[in-house]
Amino acid sequence: MQEFHSRQLLHERGICCVIPVYNNAGTIADVVKRTLRQCDDVIVVNDGSTDGTAEILRGLDGITLVDYNDNAGKGTALKRGFRQALDMGFAYAITLDADGQHYPEDIPTLLKANMASPGALIVGSRKLDGVVRSKGSSFANKFSNFWFCVQTLHRIPDTQTGYRLYPLHKLHGLNIMTSRYEAELELLVFASWHGVKIVPIEVNVYYPAPEERVSHFRPGPDFARISVLNTCLCFMAIIYGLPLGVARIAYTLFMTLYSLMVYLSGAICVIYPFALIYTTYCKIKGRSGDKLNALFHWLGKNITKQLGWLGKGATIDNPHRTDIEKPCIFICNHQSHLDLMINLALKRKLVFLTNDWVWKSPFFGYAIRHAHYYPVSMGMEELTPRLRKLVEKGYSITVFPEGTRSKDCSIGRFHKGAFHLAEQLNLDIIPLVEYGLGKMLPKKALYMRRWALHLEIGRRFTPEEQKKISPELRERAKWFRKLIRNRYQEICNKFDKDA
Repeated sequence: MQEFHSRQLLHERGICCVIPVYNNAGTIADVVKRTLRQCDDVIVVNDGSTDGTAEILRGLDGITLVDYNDNAGKGTALKRGFRQALDMGFAYAITLDADGQHYPEDIPTLLKANMASPGALIVGSRKLDGVVRSKGSSFANKFSNFWFCVQTLHRIPDTQTGYRLYPLHKLHGLNIMTSRYEAELELLVFASWHGVKIVPIEVNVYYPAPEERVSHFRPGPDFARISVLNTCLCFMAIIYGLPLGVARIAYTLFMTLYSLMVYLSGAICVIYPFALIYTTYCKIKGRSGDKLNALFHWLGKNITKQLGWLGKGATIDNPHRTDIEKPCIFICNHQSHLDLMINLALKRKLVFLTNDWVWKSPFFGYAIRHAHYYPVSMGMEELTPRLRKLVEKGYSITVFPEGTRSKDCSIGRFHKGAFHLAEQLNLDIIPLVEYGLGKMLPKKALYMRRWALHLEIGRRFTPEEQKKISPELRERAKWFRKLIRNRYQEICNKFDKDA
């Protein structure tokens, strides 16, 4: 069951496997069959094999075969495999060697890393303790690791591993990629220069006895090519990699400072003075402060637009055509301080139950306290009558049942307060699912990242339906958490392809 779940997730997230092969007739059938047990989408690139490998591959079902007669090298085989994967609509490709040294059973480990770090290049660092290797192979790995650090100022433990998960839309340098196995180092270097996150994870490795190994490594010519490549990459690091890194840092700073400026100018120059003047006017005239709440809606819409412009777009989707104007309780997963903004963009007459930090904020706390927002710490006995009056005036209430944010955007345990409130006020519940805000501004992060933002509106659950789910509030909270968590994963599978 777990194996099937992983295969399904791989397909939903647009992940395929690419296996380049040259003269591995003794191992290729076993490698392909084991890979097919882990992944439904397998592309095998036959790099001009002459030992019967081609005939074996033609007898295997369930693979996409890229076949050509002349041996062009591993770099060329990878390039053709990646282009085939892109033509087939895949977003990621897991590469593994055909000689049997990589365990296809580790594919779920790479999948897990992809889910935790979408858009990253996952590098399967081989567990080499106790493994008997040739001196040439060991030296080549240390040599490659050293020059990668020099060229990118980053360290990873195994630059020579062929077991990787590539984000296909972030591959740079393909057109000038070398044709042999050193191309894998080149892909790593270009990815680092372009700001692609590189995540090393441990994977198992199998080396047969030296007399049984099939190796295409030629120490003299191959070391010569590696040396020439590293010389070129060191030169390019100065004229290409360094300027790219500076530009990327400059853009990140601009994005962060611009967003902070919009936020502070909105809070200090618009919200606070308007709130002060308007609440004073309302007290004198004996009127309500509803327009202050409308100001928050306007601000939320505009800041969400700015975030979408700085990131990769911001969308609000209502697939069930849910009527959101009728009073209800919105429950939403909590990802970032920016959650309020995209929620505020939903509708007018919307109030939040906040934590004490927001309630006492020196920038917008005064406005919050006069816009019908209340702290959760006030307690349900005091909150319920106040919120009932707002509901009678057409207001809806947004609650983040988790109560806090997670570092990795995973959805934590739901508290039962929101469901108790819905029961007391006899209100429908509408689930909201947020994506991207926790990636754009992770918990405790000091700078913002470019990311797509998305908010999906679920269907209404009437009080009668809520009771049918479970008469117990705790079980009801678990049910809605599972609903939002499953839908969040489906949205991640869709949007992470473009991460």
